[in-house]
Amino acid sequence: MSDFWRNPIGLGIAALLGVILFVSSVFIVPETEQAVILRFEKPVGTINRWKPNQPFGQTDSGLAAKIPFVDKIVWVDKHVLGVDLNNQQVLSTDQLRLEVDAFALFRIVDPLKAVVSTGSSSSTEERVADQLRPLLGTAVRNELGRRQFSALLSPERGRVMDNIQAGLQQLARQYGAQIVDVRIRHADLPEGSPLDSALNRMKTARQQEAATIRAQGEKSAQIIRAEADANAARIYADAFNKDPDFYDFYRAMQSYRYTFTQDSAQSGETQIILSPSDDYLRQFAGRGRPR
Repeated sequence: MSDFWRNPIGLGIAALLGVILFVSSVFIVPETEQAVILRFEKPVGTINRWKPNQPFGQTDSGLAAKIPFVDKIVWVDKHVLGVDLNNQQVLSTDQLRLEVDAFALFRIVDPLKAVVSTGSSSSTEERVADQLRPLLGTAVRNELGRRQFSALLSPERGRVMDNIQAGLQQLARQYGAQIVDVRIRHADLPEGSPLDSALNRMKTARQQEAATIRAQGEKSAQIIRAEADANAARIYADAFNKDPDFYDFYRAMQSYRYTFTQDSAQSGETQIILSPSDDYLRQFAGRGRPR
């Protein structure tokens, strides 16, 4: 054995084995990656797990150790990832069949749960995205199925996306993911006769809504006019009861104004012949009613 260590070849082999053992025992964790350690294909720990508001350069990245030939490292991305949903069929409450395109942004915040839940030792991000895609479709159908198509054309659209994100958030936790954002790219009606019939239904509904608003306006106007006439009659009655002579004088003056000024000014040809003793002209003879 001593001759082996004196032999340069033996020393070279020993040094090479030592280097291989050292390289197999250590690894470098990048800032942008999370490491899950598998021991005999069973997860035993994580390194450099994502943490909120953690400054870049102050993470747990760097040199780490493992058991050579026993431990296996699964890398999980710390970046924000995306999942797309294309041509999702949704039926709104106003019986319109929509084709919806949406996407969700997510981040894996629990890499150990992500690896365990997907049962994968590689491409964990893709497996998580594959699991989230049908969940996103379910959340979109559940939310849009409770609303009318017009909700997507109004400021309510923002609240719709927030509700979808909240619903998806509950489901994404089982895969160690956190939903960062959800957006609806567009929600269109299918081309052809369904689109035409939907537009006709929307036009008819808006016409009925306009007719209802006009009818309500007419009703309100009639009520207001009736109340105004009633108030005017009440005011005239109160004035007459307080001073019948003055009320008679006031009404006569109004009649004279419309009879002798307005009509004659408009036509220019009206002639009125009255006797000075006519009861209509009694106010010109002095205040009071004829006896």
